[in-house]
Amino acid sequence: MTDVKRRDFLGMALGGVAGIGAIASLVAMKKTWDPLPSVVSAGFTTVDVSGMQEGELKDTQWRGKPVYIMKKKAGEKILPARDFKLGDAYYSVGIQICTHLGCIPNWKSNEGYFHCPCHGGEFTSSGVNVAGTPPPRPFDIPPFAIKGDSTLVLGETSEVYEAMISAATKA
Repeated sequence: MTDVKRRDFLGMALGGVAGIGAIASLVAMKKTWDPLPSVVSAGFTTVDVSGMQEGELKDTQWRGKPVYIMKKKAGEKILPARDFKLGDAYYSVGIQICTHLGCIPNWKSNEGYFHCPCHGGEFTSSGVNVAGTPPPRPFDIPPFAIKGDSTLVLGETSEVYEAMISAATKA
């Protein structure tokens, strides 16, 4: 066994403490990058659309943003980039924030369109901006997945959502 000098021992002890401190710092940094549990739980919103009537608009929230879900009327024009089939009916979903300046448009059920009170922007029932009004693009579509015949899970992606997004980019 070799004779360990006091100076060598202090050097090894300092190196060990520095190594443990570096590992603890990296673990702490990793924890700050992870989302809070409250944020993770707010990432998904489940909506049951089984009781909706044709032409009915249902409001909900996803990550603090207003989201609308509309059951399309029979015979109403279906847009593959904006509408999807759930059960035996077609639905439209969108984040109800004006793409012009971020105001929240109101649904005018008598006229069948969204009207933005800030600058008069208009959106169709599918969330498409009406030409000649200020909004530059349609409502954003939140990621969603279809569960069963009557449930939407906002915040989770699915094949239906991906198909809508790819159809929207081609249009």
